[in-house]
Amino acid sequence: MTVSALDKLTVRVAPSLALVPARDWDACANPADGRPTQPGEDMDNPFLSHAFLLALEETGCATARTGWGGAHVLVEDAKGALLAAAPCYLKTNSMGEYVFDHGWADAYQRAGGDYYPKLQVSVPFTPATGRRLLVRPSPLQDRARDTLALGLQALCDQTHASSVHVTFGLETEWAFLSKQGFLQRQDQQFHWVNEGYSTFDDFLAALASRKRKVIRRERRDALADNGITIERLTGDAIRKEHWDAFFRFYTDTGNRKWGRPYLTRAFFDRIGEVMADRILLIMAKRDGRYIAGAINFIGGNTLYGRNWGAIEEHPFLHFEVCYYQAIDFAIERGLQRVEAGAQGEHKLARGYRPSLTYSAHYIADPGFRKAIASYLARERMHVELAQEQLNEFTPFRKGEPPEPE
Repeated sequence: MTVSALDKLTVRVAPSLALVPARDWDACANPADGRPTQPGEDMDNPFLSHAFLLALEETGCATARTGWGGAHVLVEDAKGALLAAAPCYLKTNSMGEYVFDHGWADAYQRAGGDYYPKLQVSVPFTPATGRRLLVRPSPLQDRARDTLALGLQALCDQTHASSVHVTFGLETEWAFLSKQGFLQRQDQQFHWVNEGYSTFDDFLAALASRKRKVIRRERRDALADNGITIERLTGDAIRKEHWDAFFRFYTDTGNRKWGRPYLTRAFFDRIGEVMADRILLIMAKRDGRYIAGAINFIGGNTLYGRNWGAIEEHPFLHFEVCYYQAIDFAIERGLQRVEAGAQGEHKLARGYRPSLTYSAHYIADPGFRKAIASYLARERMHVELAQEQLNEFTPFRKGEPPEPE
């Protein structure tokens, strides 16, 4: 489907990543010759890779049946070379997005409008920051980015969608899209930042003494006192038995938290085949059997914590498997950050700092757009105030010398 042609740049839509050569997509998503557009940007983001996104589609996770119909927007030059792309989906619900707009949908429906379908530019089921306007470095990159933004709006009109939502993008994209008529939204997560630590103890030394002692006690209580051991698995070390156990944990937690897990068993098999070296599986074992686990994805400078589950409850085990082991691994690998997913102010006491996230929203209906703009202005003030307050409660020493143990 061709959306438009602008000055020899063509915008078309692919209903599946299978129709886009992996090499071309990845040259836009994670260009080898690309430069970060903002400090800390991960130029080797595993979630933006063709392999990850195609796995979601082909294993039944992100499909029209689950409300994620592929509508990937592509910008090509006159010779058909891919210059830019956006992972875009025609959504018939608001599930699996982590930037909540259910209230917007209800309000628009009550006013007599159809909120669905809408367009969602994101990585399905993945609240991790990354580029959303995937532009390949070239002399035409600025025009390609402009054309991509216009193409998203044109697709919104052609599909009679109510809106376009670009979620968990970069702050630089957020600022750019604001100039293109998108509304700005902010939220926050908690990310761990590596300040040049060589060991986990180096990290602990940066904390106030009382906080340091709490973390050491939690790590001890989570493992030794319960006879629990931890395995960290990557690459070929991850076998079918590990995926079987982890999927059991994942579905148990998913069934209890939101009713139906988003990811299929086949999805884990697929990513284990095509990107095992990008995966860190942290598994907890007691009495010879696995009882809990967490999956992380390894980026160029960031470790992304994603899903966790357990079939036994033990104090502090969640903190150990999801947070402390991730920090330990990031320090060993020299990674700059750990993103531990959505929500969770309890992460603050464990050394994870408040970090803003950014989304941009194009609302087609002028009246509805005005109402949303008013709401977002108030919401941004609340988020920024919360950010300031939370920064006052980080566990790090506030300039004073180390306290005695």
